[in-house]
Parts: sequence; C-alpha cells; structure tokens
Amino acid sequence: MRTTTTAATLEVRNPSDGRLVQTVPVDDRESVNRIAAELRLAQRAWAEAGPRQRARWMRRWRDWILAHTDELTDLLQAETGKVRPDALVETTASCEFITYYADHAEGFLADEKVGSSGLLSLPKRLSKTYQPYPLVGLITPWNFPITLFLMDAAPALAAGCAVLAKSSEETPLTCARVIDGWHEIGAPPVLAHVVGAGDTGAAVVDAADFVQFTGSTVTGRAVAIRCAEQLKPLSLELGGKDPAIVLEDADLARAVEGVAWGGLFNAGQVCISVERVYVVAGIYDEFVSRLAQRVQALTQGAAPGDDVGAMVTARQVDIADRHVSEAVAAGAKVLAGGIRGAAGNYYAPTVLVDVDHTMACMTEETFGPTIPVMRVADEDEAIRLANDSPYGLSATVWTRDHARGQRVARRLDAGAVNINDVFSNLFAMTLPHSGWKASGIGARLGGAYGLHKYCRVRAVTEPRLPVLPRELTWYPYSSRRTAIAAKVLRAAAGRGLRQRLGLNKEHSK
Repeated sequence: MRTTTTAATLEVRNPSDGRLVQTVPVDDRESVNRIAAELRLAQRAWAEAGPRQRARWMRRWRDWILAHTDELTDLLQAETGKVRPDALVETTASCEFITYYADHAEGFLADEKVGSSGLLSLPKRLSKTYQPYPLVGLITPWNFPITLFLMDAAPALAAGCAVLAKSSEETPLTCARVIDGWHEIGAPPVLAHVVGAGDTGAAVVDAADFVQFTGSTVTGRAVAIRCAEQLKPLSLELGGKDPAIVLEDADLARAVEGVAWGGLFNAGQVCISVERVYVVAGIYDEFVSRLAQRVQALTQGAAPGDDVGAMVTARQVDIADRHVSEAVAAGAKVLAGGIRGAAGNYYAPTVLVDVDHTMACMTEETFGPTIPVMRVADEDEAIRLANDSPYGLSATVWTRDHARGQRVARRLDAGAVNINDVFSNLFAMTLPHSGWKASGIGARLGGAYGLHKYCRVRAVTEPRLPVLPRELTWYPYSSRRTAIAAKVLRAAAGRGLRQRLGLNKEHSK
C-alpha cells in the first residue's frame, strides 16, 4: 500500500492492510519559509540560554517520550507496519541520543585552548569557540521515523540550533507526534515539523543553514548539488549494500543468529542491514542449512508475537521480488521464502544461495527481507567481493580470532565494521556513523563531533604579553626592518640551529 498525496493533503495508510490511518495537510514552500522564519527568531534566545538550560528542556522532552511510549509505538506500527518489538526500539532506545547529548553538551561546547604550532604563534593565546548554525534542516526517511530524527535533532538542539524536520511523506505521523511532545512540555519554539514530498524537502533545503539528509543516493546527490549551489554545508547518509563475512573459525551458532536478525530486522529496511553474505567454503553448507532453518521458523504478520512485519512501501516489495526472481532465473536457489504476501506490503523472509555478482540481489540495494549467501574460497576472496560495491556504509565480520577480525576490518571499504555483531555501532555514540563512497558524506554521532558538526568553528587569538605600538612586519616598510623580519621569519620557519641562523648554504658543483 502506498501513501497518496493530493495538492493539499496526504493520506497515510497502514502497510499491513491498507487501511487509512490519517489524512494530513501538505506544507508548501510558503508555509516552510514562514515556519523557518519563526524558528530563526526563537533560535537566538535558545542559543543564548546556554547548554545547561537547553539540556534541562531536552531531558524533559525525553521523559515525555518515555511516558508516551505506548501511544507512540501504536502510531509507529500503524504507519510503518513494524512488529511491536522492532517499533519499541525506536520509541525507547532512541531516547539515549537525547540523554547523551544533553549530558555532554556543556563540555563539548566549552571553549578549547589550542597549543602553538611554532614560534610565530607562540606569543599568542589560541582558542576555538563554537557557534551553532541558526537553522538545521533534517530530512529523514520512512524506515525509522523516530530514531533517525532523534539521532540528528538531539545534537543539533543541544548545540543551540533551531531544527526544521521533514520526515518521509510515507511516514509523517510519529515524528510529528514526538515534536508535539516538545511543545506540550512548554519548550522554546525552536523545533518544527513539515509534511510533504520532494517539493517540501527542496524548500527545507533552501531554508536551512545546514542540511542533514538521510535517504537514497539518487536524492542525496540532488540535495548535495543544491547545497553546493548555495555554498551550504550538509551531511548525507545514503544507500548501502552491507556485506557480512563468515570465516571458517566463526562461532556458527552466533553467526547464523546475527546474520538472520541483521538481515531481517524491520523487514530488512535498515540502512545497515546485512544485504549480502560471503561464507568460506569449508563451513558454507552447514551455515546455509542452519540459516535456512532459522528463517523458515520465523513468523510474519501484524499479530503480537510475529517476528517480521510489513514493508513500508509497495515499491520496496517490488524491488525485493525483482531481485529474487531475477536471481532464480539466473541460477540461484531459494531455501526459504521467496514469495510476496497475498495482501499488504509483505515479502516472505528469504534465503538465496548459488548467487554471484552478476545478480542484482548482490550488487543493488534491496532494502528488504532477503539474505543472499555466496560461497567463497577464503578470507581474501571474501574481502575482495565485499569491497566490490559502490557503497560503503557498514560491514560485519564473524570469527573467533580477535586479531583476525581486526585485520579484516581494516581491509574493508566501510565506515563501520562490527565484529561478531550487527548494528552495535548505531548506539555507540562516541563513534562516528559515516558512509564511504556512494553511502554518504560526513558522519553522525562520534562524540563531540556529532555536536560540533552543527556549529561553525571560530578561531580566536590574543596576545600573551604586552604589545608594541606596531608589529615588526607592519608599515612602514624599510630595508632595515625587512632584513630584521627576514631573519625572524627564517628562525621561525627553519628547523635546526644552522637552518634557523641561515648557516646552511646551497652548494653547486
């Protein structure tokens, strides 16, 4: 089932059964600009309030979200088709982003003293200060309407920015309700939500001072071009085709469970889903047998206790179905699943074998509940194939040998590598979450970096000692002052006593 949009309204339908959940008005460019102007006015006082006061409001907001967990989870399930355990991750664990940046904002934003780089800067006190971008535009996708919003909104608000959010037109309801909570606690009006498709998103890009976009690589490129035209900073998290490498010394029981969950959680609609698996030949048969058994045992639907939910859009079901059908036509075999549901946006959890890199299921982003598994000769072939992709968001490595896991991780073209685990980097907020190659520009999180990216950095110099009326290199110029300046500059730039004193001479033969 698809969300439908008219000129002025948008219908949100439940992906599980197609029923209408809610109709919401669309924000046009004029509306976006008006809201952006209001946010800018409120942002000045928000920035001046300081990180400690901002943190108080953020913690109250977190408490509101946790107090409304049931309501938010119900709404999230209705607009995304998630099973309840998957939805609860968003409505509870995502609050950790708020807590982390509320707790650390004051320290992260403190002025930083910087050491001298040499003699020329030695007479100066050097420091860095951070000033927030007035308005941050967040454009988030439909797979995690709360998590991906809070991952960006929390550090931006903590930095002192105002935030204008546009969630996907497919899933606009839960994010809007979370933002309602900000206003219900009486927080300053520095957070707003707008609804719409591409035109609304383009208006947000134009209105903001900094843009954080999460979505497809195609749309991300368009956003990057628009920001480049305006010399506007941005950060992008785009597509992925994340590999898993299972080596011969892996704990097979854990690897099977991790790959199954990492490939099928949220119906495979995770930016860092396990989308392709490379298994060393010696354990391949046992691995695929265990994986097929695990996946065949899963239940799918919207009832309590079901394991895998619906996909948000019918288009994504079509992509998963095409990838599987084309692979089978080219010689692949289906060991589990491989069929779309009779109703709703369902595609059965699927395991494919006898696959290779001529097949779209191994090279194109599926973003669905499919796990294609390829046999490889050894570690080197696994790494080569894992890196044979335009994407580089994340990867997983499964081995009992810690040193080997670290060695393989360093050879992979990916912004994150989880050893014997999946998704663990997402809630490691001291680590950056970045995409390499066509998977993005910049990073999320990363401790202080996650907050500093929403700030402009100001360099400040101040004399350490009493100063003269004018510096040696200032006007008026004269031969004598120039000669003295040359000696001082040589002493500052040179390394070693002879070089600084000008005693090193070039000799010609």
